[in-house]
Amino acid sequence: MPLNRALMIGRAPSSDLRLQDPSVSRIHAQIIIDEQGITLQDAGSSYGTFVNGRQLAGALELSAGMRIELGDCALEVAERVDRTVAAHTMSVPAGISLIVEQPSVRRARLRGQGTRKPRLRSGWSLKRLDEPGEAEAYVLKDHRSAAFVRLAAPEAELVQLLDGDRDLVELIGEATARCGADGPARLARLLAELADRGLLAGVETDPAGGPFSSGSWATRLLRPRQRELPRVPGAIAAVYRRGGWTLFTQPGRAVLAAVAGLGLVAFVALVVGRYGTPFVVARRVGLGALVFVLGRCLLVVCHELAHGLIAESFGRPVSRAGIKVALVFPYVFVDTTDAWFESRRRRMEISLAGPASDVVLGGAFALACWLAAPGGARDVLFQVAFGGYVGALFNLNPLMERDGYHVLVDLLRVPGLRRRASRRLYGVLSGRRGDAPDRRLLAYAIASLVWSALTVAFAVALSLRYYHRLASLAPPALVWTVLSAFYLVLALPLAVQLLRPLWSRVSRPALGRFGP
Repeated sequence: MPLNRALMIGRAPSSDLRLQDPSVSRIHAQIIIDEQGITLQDAGSSYGTFVNGRQLAGALELSAGMRIELGDCALEVAERVDRTVAAHTMSVPAGISLIVEQPSVRRARLRGQGTRKPRLRSGWSLKRLDEPGEAEAYVLKDHRSAAFVRLAAPEAELVQLLDGDRDLVELIGEATARCGADGPARLARLLAELADRGLLAGVETDPAGGPFSSGSWATRLLRPRQRELPRVPGAIAAVYRRGGWTLFTQPGRAVLAAVAGLGLVAFVALVVGRYGTPFVVARRVGLGALVFVLGRCLLVVCHELAHGLIAESFGRPVSRAGIKVALVFPYVFVDTTDAWFESRRRRMEISLAGPASDVVLGGAFALACWLAAPGGARDVLFQVAFGGYVGALFNLNPLMERDGYHVLVDLLRVPGLRRRASRRLYGVLSGRRGDAPDRRLLAYAIASLVWSALTVAFAVALSLRYYHRLASLAPPALVWTVLSAFYLVLALPLAVQLLRPLWSRVSRPALGRFGP
């Protein structure tokens, strides 16, 4: 509702903004617009009016991003935008079609012919992305599954025509008029993708289908599983309202940057001075490994919380959160896919919030370790600080589809960056000719190799730095066996990426001479 006039908010039928909820008073609050600006006042309500979690005592000037709570209802103040710019989002809430659906469409679907007049199922949002200098792109979100579909401008226009009033003949005509001779094929691909994702009304998908619906017990065991924790999104929102927002103010960011910088200096000093040993607490390797794992669990929770808090600061609350098990390894996740509705800069900030949390917390524990007296407590602080920096390196690794990779995708504006870059690098190293070279793809591939090599070098240098300490706690043969296995695991992806194309280049002439 545009704030271009005074509004009375309440449960009464005469209210300008009527909220039919028992927790809302008949005349609950009012918005006044005058030369002073746009202000909000409580109108003597029973339960009071709250703004950003604080009860309103007098008049308060409204600004974009504020959250107004009236009983169990919540309103959000957004910036006024032009409907033609990328900031505008078109949303259709789930279930709205039960109100506006036409009887003729309902009868057609009951006869089993609903797909002759395709209709987009309610519960979706469509937005044009902010990609200046490039062709228009849109993103379509399914509110039920939180799945996203990226669309070009013609497909986005066709999506808005799927209202159940047009049959396939009319839609094919519209597609031809908008896209030319390729229109019918694009319409067919669009309908197939929407149906596959369950976004077309009257077309049911098989939830048990997919590659893991059948097969061996091992396949079923390794099938990714996740369990949602419905209270977590509300908890993240509560943390943001009750003080988490201060982290994103200028003073808050300055404090976090100072802790990260000083902590990194302290950690380097600890390593140079051998004040701590990775995976060792109180001269016990097993206890140190346990402390490291528990510390990583704590840091992972804070990592995901950081993603959620910055998404809240942009007005994109977390929709889902929980625990996921993939390849028998557990992960914590928060769903921040609504970041696709924001600008590239904000998407990159949301991606970087997690690694930034690892660095800041690693720095905080490193400073605490530097100031602590020698003993078991200091060893514990060192393990957690070490875990923070390991997590940051892991999540910024451009070889894996983690936070650093998503930042690069937005920075370079190259969808499918890793897959395309790997194919390009393979072609160069194997000597096979391909399409015209893209310097961004090759630069990414080379940077990934350099990053992997530096990671291996860092692990080797750090372990050798503490070798004598480890050798005093365990037999040298055992220490070298463990370290060698650790080096092999780190270097394996790098070796595979280099050796496969080189082997293809060397073996191809041999195959040509001697036959297959």
